[in-house]
Amino acid sequence: MEKRNGSVWQNYKFPVILLSSIILGSIVGLVIGEKATVLKPFGDIFLNLMFTIVVPLVFLTISSAVSSMVDMKRLGKIIGNMLLVFIITGIIASVIMIGTVKMFPPAQGVNIDLPQAEDLKPLSTGDQIVAALTVTDFPLLISRRNMLPLIIFSIFFGICVSLLGERGKKIGEGLNILSDVFLKMVSLIMYYAPIGLGAYFAALIGDFGPELLGSYARAMVIYYPICILYFFIAFYFYSYYAAGKEGVNLYFKNIFPVVITSLATQSSIATLPVNMETTEKLKVPKDIRDIVLPIGATAHMDGSCLSAILKISFLFGIFNMPFSGIGTYVTAILISVLSGVVMSGVPGGGLIGEMLIVNLYGFPMEAFPIIATIGYLVDPPATMINVTGDTVASMMVTRMLEGKDWLKKKLTIAD
Repeated sequence: MEKRNGSVWQNYKFPVILLSSIILGSIVGLVIGEKATVLKPFGDIFLNLMFTIVVPLVFLTISSAVSSMVDMKRLGKIIGNMLLVFIITGIIASVIMIGTVKMFPPAQGVNIDLPQAEDLKPLSTGDQIVAALTVTDFPLLISRRNMLPLIIFSIFFGICVSLLGERGKKIGEGLNILSDVFLKMVSLIMYYAPIGLGAYFAALIGDFGPELLGSYARAMVIYYPICILYFFIAFYFYSYYAAGKEGVNLYFKNIFPVVITSLATQSSIATLPVNMETTEKLKVPKDIRDIVLPIGATAHMDGSCLSAILKISFLFGIFNMPFSGIGTYVTAILISVLSGVVMSGVPGGGLIGEMLIVNLYGFPMEAFPIIATIGYLVDPPATMINVTGDTVASMMVTRMLEGKDWLKKKLTIAD
């Protein structure tokens, strides 16, 4: 029994330490208020370390995974099944939120004085697609603000290395070694996480805590519980589909460091290194996790789909428009999935999706600051759902490629 208790403590020690530091930081923020912002630099150090490492990490993990693939058909299957999982789970999240806002309209009884927004240029869908997938110069490629172009380049680079055959093997081995080096750097950076995240949360609560109360409270009361329920219920079924009861147990046993980091940083990109480490513990094959997780950090956002429906229905209520009808629902689902895909994986990146909502629906520009405010308020749980959804998606892709007993086989080999 003592051995088992020790094992449980070892499994949950780091999440408990992280959560304790965040709670302590939050208390400090509530007690001393805006003075807590003096602690922000300690949190910024942690975020900067994570953001600095994420670009080379994404490039090396994806390119090394692709370059080491002898069978290009497997790469095609991974990407095909991954996109299928992303789209289906995004649609499911959108449908769930549509049902929720129909029962509990988020704008009911809410009176907001519409602020005058600055004139925004109409969103050009064609230009947005080009900007989302490509950059104009190589230096822009190595910026975390252009993750989708970086991912596409990494896949292309890995394919070219693989096509070199024997001559490319040395490059592939070098990429694998460098990938391991950066993953080791992640594990060392995480020793600083309790200090960094505790300080970051103290400053966050001290600065913005009072603003969480007010006219948006009803929307938050709807959204936060839905995210919690979605996390425990939807991800239970997703992980059960992926690997049965063993998959459920393993997922919820290891996922909480990812949960805590995503809530604290509010960034899919900043959480990616922790997610890579966690998914390895879930026995997901290296080539699958190295492709699904980086792409998922920018293109798989169930939490953003949930929030997009919330924002759309909120605007419908504010402008006294009926949020009803199959056509309205289908359009809302398409926009929510599309806005989730074009969003960046950094804090505040949802502004792109919010502009998309305003422009495609034809709302006046005054609507933009309204849903931008909602976007900031829902960002922590939305990011948490986005990131943990990537984790379970990698498990689902593994099941689709290797069969329903893939986890049992790996656990048997490990034993």
